[in-house]
Amino acid sequence: MHPILTNRSRTILYVASWIPIAALLIGVVTRGGAISYGEAALILIPMCFLYAFVCQASWYLCVAIPLRQSDLARLLATEAMAAAVSSAIWVGIGWIWVWTIDSSGYADGIVAKYVAHVPILFFSGLLLFSLAVALNYLLITFETSQLAEKKALELQILNREAELKALRAQIDPHFLFNCLNSINALVTIDPIAARRMCVLLADFFRGCLKLGSQQRISLSEEMHLAECYLDIERVRLGARLHVEREIDRESELCLVPPLIMQPLIENAITHGIAPMVEGGTVRVQAERNGAGVRIVVENPYDPELGAKTGVGLGLKNVRMRLSNLYSDDARMDVDRGGTRFRVQLQLPCQSAS
Repeated sequence: MHPILTNRSRTILYVASWIPIAALLIGVVTRGGAISYGEAALILIPMCFLYAFVCQASWYLCVAIPLRQSDLARLLATEAMAAAVSSAIWVGIGWIWVWTIDSSGYADGIVAKYVAHVPILFFSGLLLFSLAVALNYLLITFETSQLAEKKALELQILNREAELKALRAQIDPHFLFNCLNSINALVTIDPIAARRMCVLLADFFRGCLKLGSQQRISLSEEMHLAECYLDIERVRLGARLHVEREIDRESELCLVPPLIMQPLIENAITHGIAPMVEGGTVRVQAERNGAGVRIVVENPYDPELGAKTGVGLGLKNVRMRLSNLYSDDARMDVDRGGTRFRVQLQLPCQSAS
């Protein structure tokens, strides 16, 4: 069905737009004085409203002959023939209408007056049908453009979801690889610690399966996952690993992407604490600041050892996840000043309550 006819408001507006067209035709045929305004209105008002719907048939012709995919000569010839046939039918229906009026005795001699204006009406019919064709091609182009934009947006959303799934899929194997290496190292020197680490690892992944499938979780739940990870690392590093927490209670209600902090803490331990003989303290902060939440993970850092071990995949994944989820509304700042390595996340805060 024609898109104008599928919407009641559009149909009323379209029909109303033919009122000035009818008035213009009445003015044209009455210029010579051969036909009165009353007679012209009696003939042309019903004819114009009828032709308003006849012109809608051009929509199907425009759909059948796409503007960009058709030969120009064939398109013009087809549209011209359709306009001529439509205009001829319109004029013929008009003659039947005038003959009916004349037969009723309401306006004697009106048939002759109508026949005198047939060429003008036929030409007007050609012009109106051609304008309808142009309007329909414009509507088709507009609808095609909107459909293309909608499909592009859907593809963009699907692409983002695929990227996020791929990034999150990278985190688990990366983390698991590091844990298995640690368990392998502990098996020979401390079997009890290796067994405890396996149990903690199972608990951690159980939590990941429960919360990691959600789009957003509260910061308190995210901190619980981080604590599970820290329990695993404490088995490996013992007294060399210390953790300081400064978590604002208001910030705990903020919704954050699941497993957004674990890579930061893992990076702090793997590239900061673990390479240092004396170990160090990982400092975790979270606080509300206006409409957002600020999360900071800070650790001691040996520039020489850091240059050898690198920063790792975790920070890159976090940055890409933030870009996909929040675009420019979130950011990650990394500061390697002196002997401290500091990562700060600034996220919009959507409250969990």
